[in-house]
Amino acid sequence: MNGPPGDDATVIAQSLDRPEAFAELYNRYAADIHRYATRRLGDAAADDITADTFLAAFRARARYDQGRANARPWLYGIAANLIGKQRRTEVRALHALARTGRDPVAESWVDHADDRVTAQAAHGPLAGALASLSGGDRHVLLLVAWADLTYQEVAEALSIPVGTVRSRLNRARRKVRAALGDSDPTLVHDFAPEVTHG
Repeated sequence: MNGPPGDDATVIAQSLDRPEAFAELYNRYAADIHRYATRRLGDAAADDITADTFLAAFRARARYDQGRANARPWLYGIAANLIGKQRRTEVRALHALARTGRDPVAESWVDHADDRVTAQAAHGPLAGALASLSGGDRHVLLLVAWADLTYQEVAEALSIPVGTVRSRLNRARRKVRAALGDSDPTLVHDFAPEVTHG
């Protein structure tokens, strides 16, 4: 690993005196943030979302909670807020996918993904279900399914209680299940379990 050693909070603290140290956070998480933003808004918008996420994080680094060793949820929260500002673009793309069954976003990188949820996202019914979700429900569902965050990390990312994460995720699951019916039980199952890390 190049750059400052240590957990994310240490890197952020070091960057207060040495701003160039913040580049380590970019090295650690930019590819993940870009993949998530690509899946949500497309490749061109993902470049901007990724850059804006790290710019916003850099500007807010003095306010970062040093008690949180892992900055991943914080960065995904910033990205989710930026994506939320482009909700119309995302919903339009999901409606187009639901109509045509083709996902030009997924086609550009799905061959490199090992996530069954991502690979299956090219199905029109799923896109329609995602488009019908509220922004908050969609954020929770996709942070769990596509960013692989735990419930606690989603709560941190979106600054909401874990109970709200659970209720939004349950509501989103019901809508997705209703849209997919019995056509793809594997995909519905992929949304069901809580992923735990570490």
